[in-house]
Amino acid sequence: MQNKKVASILNRVADYLEMDGVDFRTKAYRRAAHTIETLSVDIAEVAEQDRLEELPGIGKHIHDKIQEVLDTGKLQYLEDLKVKFPLDLDSLMSVEGLGPKKIKLLYHELGIKNLDDLEREAKRHHIRRLKGMGVKTEAKILQNLEFARKSTGRQLLGDVIPLANEIKKRIGSLEVVEQVEIAGSIRRRKETVGDIDVLTVTNHPDDVMDFFTRMDLVDEVIVKGHSKSTVRLFNGMDADIRVFRGEDFGSALVYFTGSRELNIQLRKIAISQKMKLNEYGVFRDDVRLAGKTEADVFQALGLEFIPPELRENTGEIEAAQEGRLPQLVEYGDIKGDLHLHTTWSDGASTIKEMALEAINKGYQYLAITDHTTLPVARGMDDKRLKEQMNQIDKINSEIDEIILLKGAEVNINSQGELDISRDILDDLDVVIASVHYDLRQEPEKMYMRIRNALENEYVDILGHPTGRKLKERAAYKLDMVKLFEEAALTGTVLEVNSQPKRLDLKDVHVKMALEHGCKLAVNSDSHNSQDLDYMELGVATVRRGWAQKEDIINTLPLKKLLKFLN
Repeated sequence: MQNKKVASILNRVADYLEMDGVDFRTKAYRRAAHTIETLSVDIAEVAEQDRLEELPGIGKHIHDKIQEVLDTGKLQYLEDLKVKFPLDLDSLMSVEGLGPKKIKLLYHELGIKNLDDLEREAKRHHIRRLKGMGVKTEAKILQNLEFARKSTGRQLLGDVIPLANEIKKRIGSLEVVEQVEIAGSIRRRKETVGDIDVLTVTNHPDDVMDFFTRMDLVDEVIVKGHSKSTVRLFNGMDADIRVFRGEDFGSALVYFTGSRELNIQLRKIAISQKMKLNEYGVFRDDVRLAGKTEADVFQALGLEFIPPELRENTGEIEAAQEGRLPQLVEYGDIKGDLHLHTTWSDGASTIKEMALEAINKGYQYLAITDHTTLPVARGMDDKRLKEQMNQIDKINSEIDEIILLKGAEVNINSQGELDISRDILDDLDVVIASVHYDLRQEPEKMYMRIRNALENEYVDILGHPTGRKLKERAAYKLDMVKLFEEAALTGTVLEVNSQPKRLDLKDVHVKMALEHGCKLAVNSDSHNSQDLDYMELGVATVRRGWAQKEDIINTLPLKKLLKFLN
């Protein structure tokens, strides 16, 4: 948790410094933040051993700033920068196309401090008059404002899960706590999260409330009570904790996991059977019928157990009534990862480091798929790709526990052509084709561009198919039904990219793709060995899309996977 907190603060300092035009210090803070984000050990332990300055990009100046955050939970330097630029930087940065320098210009020239100010000045056509802006930029800002408003106030699931798990671990370590679970949208694995809901069973609620409100993760206590408390955490999120009796816990877990729409339908089912359902149980008159476990609650209502990821009232209740819920793919079904980047392009870990971490996860195979020719990602040309293939052969001869597949993430240019020669493509085990630029083509042009790639005989997987980045940019304008029909026709696998900012395809599109007969690959798109953990987010996404094991190609053992790709 300290790593995320420190890195977040350093990145925010870099944003303010970029607004202030301090280029070299901006880069220094960004580099230090990246070092800490990708660190495999707790930054607090490194500090205790007085080894901070041994880390890449951390000198005496930033060392002192990190130590201040670890000691006090805050950084006065950042607070001083906020005073200098009194604006809602988080919201403004969420508007695609706006970075720190443009935000500074808008603030100084037009007094824009928040999204409301931005919308007002754009509608008055004042932004187009500023140097470097223009009519197109102003129109783009207005177009992206709605997306930014929807993103404000929620955080990425991948960022929140580790924090929620840490809270659960700490509460669960208390001797007085009998049960503890995380509920709400985190348990349903929604792609973004508004707050953290913690449910507990204990006979000593006041002890639990004291511990919860005094955690070093807490910035502010909002409400402290006997059975419920609410705090604001260091990352700005609210967290609630509630206490229940053991006999009520299953019903409480159903109720506080939600969704709201599912809860409404469950109450209607209870009423239709002359029962009452609430967070304390299922009752007929004053007789408790169920409540201790979730399975008991669903059974009392005449339903199969509904996995948390499906609880959105999108047909799962009817399926549970009729006994036709899917057997969802399990988190342990994944046999390997087919999309990751190493130091050969824009990754931070070597091929061997990636392989060793994959062995720890019990994977049978790993596809090395570095970028090709993409300048911002140090992409490889034909020559370097051949060199990498030779190195993969060498590492395969040294390691017995896993097989490394030769792959590449190739670019789909504006016309749908690939940027690597056919001879090289023919030698690769796995070819992922992705769109990385010209993201705002007209829908028909974008579809034709992608269709051309799907029809290419060498393309196995379409990478992050809609190009969205959560809280940053919307998906391409693309006819998804036509995309799924074409992918099914050509046999091209569609990726579910597990990067926290992507989760692309999203859950709704996963379900649509399966209905059209498409196959999926769940990949981490790792850029360092720790990122391999992102696979959990992708599996959660396909579970929300009703996917089963047979729908996912990297649940196949190696021989069957190679046969499928061939």
